[in-house]
Amino acid sequence: MVKNLIKSIILIVVGVMLFSCENDIETIKKITADDTISGITAYDIEYVRTDSGMLQVTLKAPVMIKYDGKESYTEFPKGFTVYMYDKGRIKKAFIKANYGINYTKKKYLKARNDVVVKNFETHEQLNTENLDWDQRKRMIYARSFVKISAPDKLIFGDSLEANEDFSQRKIYNIQKSEIETDDSDN
Repeated sequence: MVKNLIKSIILIVVGVMLFSCENDIETIKKITADDTISGITAYDIEYVRTDSGMLQVTLKAPVMIKYDGKESYTEFPKGFTVYMYDKGRIKKAFIKANYGINYTKKKYLKARNDVVVKNFETHEQLNTENLDWDQRKRMIYARSFVKISAPDKLIFGDSLEANEDFSQRKIYNIQKSEIETDDSDN
């Protein structure tokens, strides 16, 4: 009798489990869609890109989440720093921000929150809150307030377009420009 009771309980539990696990097929499709599942999450990453043995770019980030799908992208929710190098392995420029998202196929990076771009050759630095980097065109765009610091000047503007190493640029609606002069020339 105890044996039959245990069998009955087991059959009831199995039957409840089988029939209670029914999900709507559309819900299952949404949950398992390619564009909603992260492919890789990595911590304290350092990515190095070379071409023919020549160092081109290094990227460092505390967290990187790579999403696969039609619009694959990589997110840096805790920020990133990218260094670009010249042919002599000397740091040419860098971009850093507190948040970033890189669209892999489009080759387009969006940097947000305390964005800094620095050109080590000219010692110029850009500070802004929003920056887009079109890697195909090798251009950066800041569509928000910008501050450019250099050893001899300080420039403020509403927005900016520049090449990726920040050596050529257009600043829109310049609000203030101060140029320091060396008094020893007088």
